[in-house]
Amino acid sequence: MNAGGPRPSGNNSRQNNQNQKEEGARINEEITAPRVRLVGDNIPEQGIFALADALKLAEELELDLVEVSAKADPPVCKIIDYQKFLYQQKRKAKEMKANASKVVIKEIRFGPNTDEHDFQFKLNHAKSFLQEGSKVKSYVFFKGRSIMFSEQGEKLLLRFAVELEDYGQAEQMPKLEGKRMIMMIAPKKKK
Repeated sequence: MNAGGPRPSGNNSRQNNQNQKEEGARINEEITAPRVRLVGDNIPEQGIFALADALKLAEELELDLVEVSAKADPPVCKIIDYQKFLYQQKRKAKEMKANASKVVIKEIRFGPNTDEHDFQFKLNHAKSFLQEGSKVKSYVFFKGRSIMFSEQGEKLLLRFAVELEDYGQAEQMPKLEGKRMIMMIAPKKKK
């Protein structure tokens, strides 16, 4: 008896293989174009070849014919070791991900009637956030009828940006989004 759960199917591995091939480049017999442009260092001459001739050349070199640019006319192919090609692609993607800078956004919330002590306290926090390289999202939250003091909130955010000029610069002027008036401040680039 079946307990009502999903039944395992026999073509799971086949689906995984198809997904992997769709993500990567087409190789050898998977290439469908009648003519291909061969490029690379390990071939006698570069140029446009019939697919059968390119496959034969790859077989003679005991390597794979790999389609590197399918959108070109005719598609561009290289004769290389496909496993090595995949390894290099993964390594390159990993390096790019490691080098990508991650942007951290710290939030600082004000009320429309924030007093001077609170303002200075939050200002000091914002300075330390900007010095460590984080962006600061400062906003004034309006409760109930306090939305009538939106000009006061705007003045507060503009003063906040002016006080932080040495540490960062405002990416946009304060703007009202619903019950919040928001302003982003990015850290200054270090020289």
